Amino acid sequence: MSEQVRALVAASLEVKRAMLEDAALLAAIEEAAARCAGTLARGGRILLAGNGGSAADAQHIAAELVGRFSGERRALPAIALTTNTSTLTAVANDYGYEHVFARALEGLASRGDVFIGISTSGSSPNVLAAIDTAARLGVETIGLTGRRGGAMAGRCGLCLRVPSDETPRIQEGHILIGHILCARIEARLFGERGQA
Repeated sequence: MSEQVRALVAASLEVKRAMLEDAALLAAIEEAAARCAGTLARGGRILLAGNGGSAADAQHIAAELVGRFSGERRALPAIALTTNTSTLTAVANDYGYEHVFARALEGLASRGDVFIGISTSGSSPNVLAAIDTAARLGVETIGLTGRRGGAMAGRCGLCLRVPSDETPRIQEGHILIGHILCARIEARLFGERGQA
C-alpha cells in the first residue's frame, strides 16, 4: 500500500479526533442543529451556499434534507443557492460574482430562515456578502469554516470551525458536520427513528 494513502487517511483521522476532543465545537454543532430544527418546525427553510467543493457540500446537505438522511419522513425545505446556473451567471454578469448568493437570498429568504455559508477560508467575498444580506433580512446565519474562521467568524451568528488549515481536511470535516446536522435535525423533528 502506498505510504501516501496511509498518510492521507491518518491526516483525516487526526482532524476528526481533534473535532471529537473539541467540546466547544461539538456544542456549537448541536446548537446549529437545534437552530435549524427550530426553524424547520416553525415552517422556515434552510438555504446553503459555498464555492467549488463547498458548493458541492451545500448541495449534498440540501439533498439529504429534502430527500432523507436516515429514516422515512416528510421532505424538509432546503435550498442550495449554487444550483441555478442561469441565476448565477446573470447575477455575476450584471452585478458581479460577489453578489450571486446575496441576490438569491434577497429573492428566496424570509425572516426566520437559516442561511448556512460554507467557506474553508472563511473569507469568500460572495459568502460574506450573503451573510451580511441574511443578517439584514432577519435570517439566522451559520458558518462552516477552517480553524481560523476568517472574516466569517465575526459575522455569523454561529461559526463551526474545523480544526485544520488544509482545504481537503477542512472539507472532510465540513461534510461530517453536515451529516451530523442532518442526523440531529431528523432526531429533533421526528425522533430517533425518523418517523414522519
